Amino acid sequence: MELSPIQKDILITLITLYHQSSHSIKGEEIAEVLRRNPGTVRNQMQALRALGLVDGVPGPKGGYSPTARAYTELNLGDLEHQFEVPIVRDGEKVKGVRVTELGFTTLCHPDLCQAVVKIIGSVKLFNMGDMVTIGPTPVNKLLVRGEVFGMDENREALLISVSEMISLPKRPISHYMSTPVRTLPITATFRDAIHLFNKHHIHGAPVLDDAGNLAGIVTLSDIARGLDAGSTLDAPIAQVMTTDVVIAPPSIRLYELVGRFKEREIGRLVVVENGKPVGIVTQSDIISIFPSF
Repeated sequence: MELSPIQKDILITLITLYHQSSHSIKGEEIAEVLRRNPGTVRNQMQALRALGLVDGVPGPKGGYSPTARAYTELNLGDLEHQFEVPIVRDGEKVKGVRVTELGFTTLCHPDLCQAVVKIIGSVKLFNMGDMVTIGPTPVNKLLVRGEVFGMDENREALLISVSEMISLPKRPISHYMSTPVRTLPITATFRDAIHLFNKHHIHGAPVLDDAGNLAGIVTLSDIARGLDAGSTLDAPIAQVMTTDVVIAPPSIRLYELVGRFKEREIGRLVVVENGKPVGIVTQSDIISIFPSF
């Protein structure tokens, strides 16, 4: 059957939103993504329903869901079991869009690198000059950033001028963490902490309780603030340590942790196994691995 461009846009957006949320999608949600009149979307939905491409779900929480025939009609294959590759603009994932193919059209030019980004969704959601980030891709964990300079509505593809490509490390953080971990007992004093920091040229250390489990973390900044507030060198570090420690298991991959440093505004993360610290990952470690960040 021959679908009109608006019908294809609606159907592709429905499928994309449906797989992102795993529940039926209201016509208003599709209209918002496509920047279309809700009435237009509802009218087209009736036609798509008559063609057997969508099912209607009644009730206040109802909406529409795609049928198996919709996937066949759009040659989407087994979308449900595909890895979702997002596209981000201005720090937010573009709703109703996922990347299916990334092809480079120029690589050898000394000053230019361009790519074609095929998407499921509508290219009409983008504008010339938009700065976008694609990825990470499932196999190589590749991130591509660039500026939209063209669109191909027939192929639902964006043309971008690539400004940066980063392949995120796939190894677990156990490969990058500092070990052995220098720790302090919860009974340690400011004096003990300063001695440990100076001896090992570090700026922070996990604090362990009497059973050897992680109880907190104390940094040189914590000690400085405590002294400035009037504490003495014999004051216990428990007065100034942070108990809400950001931790991670050694098996987690490094690229999954990068955002935590910015979100939590931390300088170091403790790697914990069976309740005990086994390593430290710091901002300096991240910077050395991601020089472009």
